[in-house]
Amino acid sequence: MPPETVTQQRADVIHNIGYRHYEGPRLGRAYARRSLFSQSLRGAYGLGRSAKSKVAPMLLLAVMCMPAAIIVAVAVATSAEKLPVQYTRYAIMLQAVIGLYTASQAPQSVSRDLRFRTIPLYFSRPIDTMDYVVAKFAAMASALFILTGAPLLILYVGALLAKLDFADQTKGFAQGLVSVALLSLLFAGLSLVIAALTPRRGFGVAAVIALLTISYGAVSAVQAIAWDQGSTGAVSWIGLFSPITIIDGVQTAFLGAGSSFPGEYGPGTGTGFVYLLVLLGLIAGSYGLLMRRYRKVGL
Repeated sequence: MPPETVTQQRADVIHNIGYRHYEGPRLGRAYARRSLFSQSLRGAYGLGRSAKSKVAPMLLLAVMCMPAAIIVAVAVATSAEKLPVQYTRYAIMLQAVIGLYTASQAPQSVSRDLRFRTIPLYFSRPIDTMDYVVAKFAAMASALFILTGAPLLILYVGALLAKLDFADQTKGFAQGLVSVALLSLLFAGLSLVIAALTPRRGFGVAAVIALLTISYGAVSAVQAIAWDQGSTGAVSWIGLFSPITIIDGVQTAFLGAGSSFPGEYGPGTGTGFVYLLVLLGLIAGSYGLLMRRYRKVGL
């Protein structure tokens, strides 16, 4: 038999290996939700992505932590009796850095899925709209909490190294963590709602920056005018129209923080409850809008 005939016969053989069912573990929705959360959180700091993607978030994290490290170094070297800045004031002072981080990472978290139309692929797996929204919301809020909580931890450890009063520092640190947790939830919700409206990342970045910076600038200007004209009672109510001033008002009313409003006319307890209701309403409303948005794009 010629060699080419043997070769052809061997090539034409069909091997019946049968069909085998998948016998491995089926991890289900919870695992898929956790995976989406962890990947989104890692992506917020460029982990698992290119080196270029790590530059901005890591640089902004370093910028957030550097003043805290300097404050700690000075406090330890000079044997200071207290830290020169309150834990609750730190995030307010560095709100510009927080705003830049939020504007750069929120569109990254959701815009690409919209742009490349991968949302239906997510929902073809065991997760649904609520799983996707919860994972993305929690990941963005966690990323912001890391950004704002890390410098507070540096301040706290430095204060203990400087042998400042343990009880006072622990109380201030706990108040600061509550403040930045609320800030993280609010900024994450608002920024994701805006970013989910457009598949283009550039538009999302510009819109988030506009919301966080223009609103704060406008509110601060109007508050200054009201204070100059003697309308001190209006100063605290005007603060309800900017995300960062809402956080400022809540922590002034309930967390013992000093107010950054003109003349330090922050809200009292009664007005503070209004601030708290507005804050919780914005967080819940952001979640509701995200659910509505992804029910529509997931079809």
